[in-house]
Amino acid sequence: MRVRLDGVVKRFKTVEAMAGVSLTIDEGEFFTLLGPSGCGKTTTLRIIAGFYDPDEGAVFFDETRMTGVPPAERGIGIVFQNYALWPHMTVRENVAYGLRIQRVPEAEIARRAGATLEHVGLQGLENRTPGQLSGGQQQRVAVARALVLNPRVLLLDEPLSNLDAKVRSRLRSEIRRLQQDLRITTIYVTHDQEEALVLSDRIAVMDAGRILQIGTPIDLYERPESLFVADFIGTNNLVPGTVVEVAGGVAALKTPAGLLRGMAVGSIAPGGAAVVAIRPENLALDSSGTDVAMRGRVVLSQYLGSLVRYEVEAGEGVTLRVDVSDPKRHRLLSPGQEVTVGFRPSSAQVFPQESRG
Repeated sequence: MRVRLDGVVKRFKTVEAMAGVSLTIDEGEFFTLLGPSGCGKTTTLRIIAGFYDPDEGAVFFDETRMTGVPPAERGIGIVFQNYALWPHMTVRENVAYGLRIQRVPEAEIARRAGATLEHVGLQGLENRTPGQLSGGQQQRVAVARALVLNPRVLLLDEPLSNLDAKVRSRLRSEIRRLQQDLRITTIYVTHDQEEALVLSDRIAVMDAGRILQIGTPIDLYERPESLFVADFIGTNNLVPGTVVEVAGGVAALKTPAGLLRGMAVGSIAPGGAAVVAIRPENLALDSSGTDVAMRGRVVLSQYLGSLVRYEVEAGEGVTLRVDVSDPKRHRLLSPGQEVTVGFRPSSAQVFPQESRG
């Protein structure tokens, strides 16, 4: 099912949690609402679910306006951050609870609950209570309880935030596999940008109740449209400076690290304050074959298995993170060593300086 928000505004006293949010989520899409705490992403999910009514604007499921339609009649399944499982019920009873509320015949309940538990890999655990399960298993029960209702839309509100890193990584893969198997329209809320990149067909980056950019993971990572998105998605080196020239879409900036150049994004003009953004993987500890070079000194090296990350001091207040992707072919540098860091202007972006209120 297709979900559309049209100019939705939601206020809580003097706080505008949603400031005219408009977006369309296609049928079968895995769509993520991503942003820092307090940006409005959970409020957006709750508006879609029907827990809150918009102060302005409307929510549509396909072409049906959902104003006044209670959550139980929207055909949604919800997985909460704390899972909200009944502690005195078994796994099977938790999964079957919604079907019993709907007065589904017992034979049908048994069939659907059993099939759903098998689908999420919980066969053999049907008679355990939530207290006898690991965090990852409880999360699967919560997902199964949502899926057994055959919802038209699946809503997930930070469902992995309480799990350790290894379990979280495994379960996000399982959630994505399930979603692709079922082709169910899924709306996922998270503040974890890596999680969003791994899971999503498209992502909406939110801040202060507004959507700043919607795009695929590749769009947001490689072609951010604002300094906020460039900084929030992945790791970026941000070097502030003053624009001295703009020519052919390339802006040159005077910075503490020297004269730097990158592709201009937004309103860039000579004399204006701007920021150069360069990903660590786009920096090289060798200026040969690059057009921009900075002298610096290694202050930290971190061996991360698949890469080595250096921190290089390259001017007053400028510390660059530089990734070397093939540690086996690289001689590890020590703190204090002088280096030259290079990059191509086509791999960097220049954004207007943003004021943060």
